[in-house]
Amino acid sequence: MAGIAGFAPESVLLASAGRAILLQLANPAVGHGVARHSNFAADPLSRLHATLGYVYALSNGTPEQQRLVAARVQRAHRPVRGVAGPGRPAYDAGDPALQLWVAATLYASAIQVYDAVFPALAPDAADAVYRDYAVLGTALGMPAALWPATRADFTAYWERSLGGLAVDATIHEVARELLAARHAPLWIKAAMPLVRLLTVGLLPPSVRELYEFTWSRRQERLLRGFFGTAGVLVRITPARIRQAPMHYYLKRVR
Repeated sequence: MAGIAGFAPESVLLASAGRAILLQLANPAVGHGVARHSNFAADPLSRLHATLGYVYALSNGTPEQQRLVAARVQRAHRPVRGVAGPGRPAYDAGDPALQLWVAATLYASAIQVYDAVFPALAPDAADAVYRDYAVLGTALGMPAALWPATRADFTAYWERSLGGLAVDATIHEVARELLAARHAPLWIKAAMPLVRLLTVGLLPPSVRELYEFTWSRRQERLLRGFFGTAGVLVRITPARIRQAPMHYYLKRVR
């Protein structure tokens, strides 16, 4: 495995998408920015397509594709700004601290799923993957020095950040709409019970409580069963099939 280029293509990492999104929203500045400037709850596939295209292009795309997706996201983020008001924090999608948080949720969520399915990465490989994930923030303008220098530093940053999360009524409503998927295609709606199980089950318990999600022993068994089955499937499935979503999204980057 060569850093993020060998790590990101594994399609099983898509199981981490819901977790990453709810963690992003639980940062009040991100959550309120999304609530006021995005329709992703009403059109969840658009944000999914954009996020996956961004991740796959930056990890495995050509330099032209990387420039294109970074420019698209920067353009979309430019008007996402708001001043503080009653019950509303100030926010700015160009804030490097928020870019760091979004990139951090993508890394932390992906590595959690990877570790649940695959054998543990060797320390050198794990360090390479971690260092490479910084590009998800630096491509938007986040200073490289803001990405914690080591995985141990990242863990400390992560624990501090979890302590500062909060979910108010606005953020709670965005999350509820997202998980209801009322406007999604039928095939998405059919998959939502599994998506909800993965999303809620993979959240840190403290964040699960912020969203007022319940979690039972039965759900925990189902979650472990999913990852046990996934661990078998990835060993017998050819790489070209496991990586099919990446190839699909790279073709969409025009």
